[in-house]
Amino acid sequence: MTESFQYAGATVEIVEPGTILAAARVNPVELLRRATFPAPVRRAGLTVSSADTPAGAPPTDSPGLGRGPVHVFSAEISTATDDLPDRDRIRAVVLGNDPVGTLLAKRIAAGDQITTRIVDGVGTAAVAAYKKLGLDRPGEPAVPREARTDVLADAAAGLQATVSYDADGTLIRLRAEVPRDEVTPEHLAAMVKLLLQAVGTLVPGDEPLAGRRYVVARESIPKVATTTQEVTLDQVGGLTEIVAELRQIAVSFRHPEAMARWGARRPQGILMYGPPGTGKTMLSRALANEIGADFREIRTPEILDKWLGGSERNIKQIFRDARRYRVPTLILFDEFDSIISYAGSGGDAASQAINAVAGIFKQEMNDLIEANPNVIVVATTNFPHRVDDSLIRSGRFDVKVSVPKPDENGRTEIFRKMIAQLAAVHERPGFTMFADGVDLAELGRLSHGMTGADIKEALRRVQLAKAMQDAHTGGMVDPISQQDLTASISGLGF
Repeated sequence: MTESFQYAGATVEIVEPGTILAAARVNPVELLRRATFPAPVRRAGLTVSSADTPAGAPPTDSPGLGRGPVHVFSAEISTATDDLPDRDRIRAVVLGNDPVGTLLAKRIAAGDQITTRIVDGVGTAAVAAYKKLGLDRPGEPAVPREARTDVLADAAAGLQATVSYDADGTLIRLRAEVPRDEVTPEHLAAMVKLLLQAVGTLVPGDEPLAGRRYVVARESIPKVATTTQEVTLDQVGGLTEIVAELRQIAVSFRHPEAMARWGARRPQGILMYGPPGTGKTMLSRALANEIGADFREIRTPEILDKWLGGSERNIKQIFRDARRYRVPTLILFDEFDSIISYAGSGGDAASQAINAVAGIFKQEMNDLIEANPNVIVVATTNFPHRVDDSLIRSGRFDVKVSVPKPDENGRTEIFRKMIAQLAAVHERPGFTMFADGVDLAELGRLSHGMTGADIKEALRRVQLAKAMQDAHTGGMVDPISQQDLTASISGLGF
């Protein structure tokens, strides 16, 4: 869904605002970084993130805030003519404009790591010396960096942003907070308007942004998740149809008003089944992040208890808690068959306990969505035949997704996304992680029988080998090549 509006003469389009807000609960989302603005504005950007404000924290500048988790909208507008990062600015000073400096600059641009380390080392030493002498910012007035603050507000959305200015007037910052359980796409649109309003105060004319078009959307190439908790559907490769289906489920979850208008009911439960390592748990976490939901994982020890009646009490308590959640929550029953497999006619105590747990589970799933529409249940299993059909019938688990091992095209896509994400995170000027000419299609062909987890392990082994070489040689290491990747795949024994 895309929202469009006109502001200060400009056309603004916000692509999937609900998805942006949901993604911001996991990782900061940067917006408008590549947008261009009229002079004297050199750059402007908006970041949406999440913060867990401790209970009892002092009030913020926004009335009623400061307690509990919040969405944070922060924007920066710069009119500075020198926007070079500190490292690049230091290099420019060290290299100068003489022939030697020009030659060294060309070698740095060509990726010469030794030259880069020497120049950066000289620059770092110079900065340290300046700081020790109190000359780290020569010519800068000794006044507070944020000497003045204002407030901008959008009354319609109820959003209020504090505005702070650097002492030299070249940087303006806007910041607003909204409680996480109250944030809506209207707040995002309001923050975009306040950002453009601040830009407009710097640009002459009645309609300073006339004829311009701004698209507010997430970056097309996501950075790699630092933990599995941060994974998003954008980062999933080789499962195009499954990802598309999960996106539709996320949309149905985030738009209950549309569901109610048509008398439709979104899926209450999803069963994912397939071989180990195909990404079932990862997909569950990614779906939670796409929805913007908390993630609650249930494992076998939380349910099965050796004491009589303990297992039944545990499963009842899990669903009792589920009915009380007041924020979107995805409950994952991982390795579902080991938790709640139907034991048939077994007469031993363990079989009777599992049968009892299965019966309670079926009862609780009958009306969970009516009792609490904030909850969605996902179950994953490697052995679907071990789960009784009555447990996973429609009405309890409305969607059943087979997650197979990827085919050759799927493996190629997984390699493409994983390599692109690693390069986006780790590559820097002067450091290239992957060599030119890596043949992704060939890697997809060579990795026959591998899962996404296997491909991740193949890349991990190559990264570790390169890091160890780097540690021993002091940086004299070639980028990861096709040969390196091929050897790693072969080493896994596929």
